[in-house]
Amino acid sequence: MAVVNLVGSLVMDGLDDTPASLADPGQAGGTVRTWIDTVEVGAADTTSSTYLMARLPSNCIILPASTVYWDDLTTTGSPTVDVGVYNMSGKSDFTDDPDALSNGHDVTSAGSGALITQGASISSYGQPLWDHVASVTSDPKTDVDIKLKLVDASVVGGGTMSVVIYYTE
Repeated sequence: MAVVNLVGSLVMDGLDDTPASLADPGQAGGTVRTWIDTVEVGAADTTSSTYLMARLPSNCIILPASTVYWDDLTTTGSPTVDVGVYNMSGKSDFTDDPDALSNGHDVTSAGSGALITQGASISSYGQPLWDHVASVTSDPKTDVDIKLKLVDASVVGGGTMSVVIYYTE
């Protein structure tokens, strides 16, 4: 084994430069904000139903502690829920991405899951929201809608879905 002295690549890397290269405030010293919302899912909601849960700035960084929660939403079938990003009323040129953040949350029994899991290797922590959208190569500098989308089957039982989103900007 060898003794190593490494420097973090997101924040610490530029601090010894002259002049210092400061990290984005969302990555170091930024204010953590929260967005919490709840929706009541109807007992007859069908596949492709969407639930608008948040509107966040495209440059925000969603923290890994962010979670989606759900009741048991069915007594038959196997519906799942995806978490995606949507162009807010055509305010930008990016394409809606219904499962950009996570997909396949099994809502056939009460539970919770990570809001962001797509490509969620530990090295992707600290990426801005816009970087999770496949059709975007730079920050569109707009607000982005976060929606839950019902897929794979219709809901029979109805119930509650909630999000708790922690983010910095």
